Amino acid sequence: MTDDSAVLPTHEDEPHAEASDARLNWLRAGVLGANDGIVSVAGIVLGVAGATAERAPILTAGVAGLVAGAVSMALGEYVSVSSQRDSQRSMLAKERRELAEDPEDELAELAAIYEGKGLSRETADQVARELTEHDAFAAHVEAELGLDPEELSSPGQAAGASALAFSLGGILPMLAILLPPAAWRVPVTFVAVLIALGLAGWISANLGGSSVRKAVLRVVVGGALGLAVTYGIGHLVGTAVG
Repeated sequence: MTDDSAVLPTHEDEPHAEASDARLNWLRAGVLGANDGIVSVAGIVLGVAGATAERAPILTAGVAGLVAGAVSMALGEYVSVSSQRDSQRSMLAKERRELAEDPEDELAELAAIYEGKGLSRETADQVARELTEHDAFAAHVEAELGLDPEELSSPGQAAGASALAFSLGGILPMLAILLPPAAWRVPVTFVAVLIALGLAGWISANLGGSSVRKAVLRVVVGGALGLAVTYGIGHLVGTAVG
């Protein structure tokens, strides 16, 4: 009896851990989306700035890149998460059908899952039976599929979050290159973008538990090279065309 009471709180805590993981995944996705916005829009505006010092073409290219990038990110995320949601729904329908057709076999399968996690056969049988009596479908999809039927992936939410993250990241290089005087636009943008990339790398490393120094160095060096290349190409094309 003592063993059984010790088992149940552990399983009650599992959804909280899953919710925490889901929040971390959303945060990581947001940081990556903002990082994409910073790099993509900065590359565009610096490329145009390498060809001309006029504000209008820079603004036009930046806005076009920002809108196109946000739409592309949103569509890509919507399609990806829609496919994931369809797969989840298919698995849930299959599990519901199996429960209706052979509940005893499903009960034995659930008990085997908990036994495989370290419970004794008797405790696993009791836990499986009690969870099944409470909500058989929820118990099985959580144990077998790791899903919560009430919290499936939302394509619209994912698309909106992705577009928002990209847009917020892309606004920074736009402001950095449009606000300063013409002579300061490129250096100010370089510095602002590299600082933002470093911050994004720091946040990403902390969320993922990886090396902060490596993450920051990787994104800053990569971003600096990318910005230098796009500015250089823009300057060469602008000179050739001009």
